[in-house]
Amino acid sequence: MSLHLQVELAPQRLHIMDGGKRLASYPVSTAANGPGASYGSECTPLGLHRIRLKIGENCPLNTVFVGRRPTGEIYTPELGLQYPHRDWVLTRILWLTGMEAGKNRSGDCDTLKRFIYIHGTPEESLLGQPVSHGCIRMNNADMIEVFDRVSNGSIVSIQE
Repeated sequence: MSLHLQVELAPQRLHIMDGGKRLASYPVSTAANGPGASYGSECTPLGLHRIRLKIGENCPLNTVFVGRRPTGEIYTPELGLQYPHRDWVLTRILWLTGMEAGKNRSGDCDTLKRFIYIHGTPEESLLGQPVSHGCIRMNNADMIEVFDRVSNGSIVSIQE
């Protein structure tokens, strides 16, 4: 089975797809700044991407990542209060790379070099609203489910 992911910005949803059939759907949070690809824009890039790397397999729920490495911390609301300005990356990471030169690959619009991920978030109450800094945030339990169903190289389509 060749599963792929479809992210829709308007409804703030991520779908697991098998061909044209939707197998599952989840709420997400994409960029507060809307769609866009330029470096430093804090926008979510549109178009076709691949999962470049899956990070965090077998890590506990709410594992904290910094620079794509687990810190040894497990997120709690108390930890969140200690670091109120941290852009939390939790549980799992699907690191994306663009497939369309000039749109989301190469130059100042390169998804991989912008470190655009699909990842877990502590702000689960904000899912369904565009509030991220460019990444696609998910509920942590949903993130594990999606992570376990896709592979390195799986296609991710991001559309308005």
